[in-house]
Amino acid sequence: MRIRLEADDRAVASDRLAAAIAGRIHRGSLGPGERLPTVRALAAELGLAPNTVAKAYRKLEADGMIEGHGRNGTFVAERLAVRAPDRERLLAEAAQAYSRRGTQLGFSDAEVRRALLRALRDRASH
Repeated sequence: MRIRLEADDRAVASDRLAAAIAGRIHRGSLGPGERLPTVRALAAELGLAPNTVAKAYRKLEADGMIEGHGRNGTFVAERLAVRAPDRERLLAEAAQAYSRRGTQLGFSDAEVRRALLRALRDRASH
């Protein structure tokens, strides 16, 4: 997982890490059910103490953004606990990103809509 911590001397590393992961979840680059690296693996990758990563994970879990499944790992929550006004904004941002990506790949609006409808049907059938 590629995480870049913003340089901010006022914020502790665990808070910066939690904010970076939360940002990726909200932008959709970390999707529902996606497995996060182990505390030790992420700590080694970022050059942080394992306790710093563990503290960030605990904060994200308390905020309902990730879920720990014991020895099976830590995963992005299937449903985020967000306030109602944020839900609409986040959905609009996700829709905009999807629409831009479809255009970037050369698809028409109709093709983008069909792909979205297929994804919704597939999700409903699982």
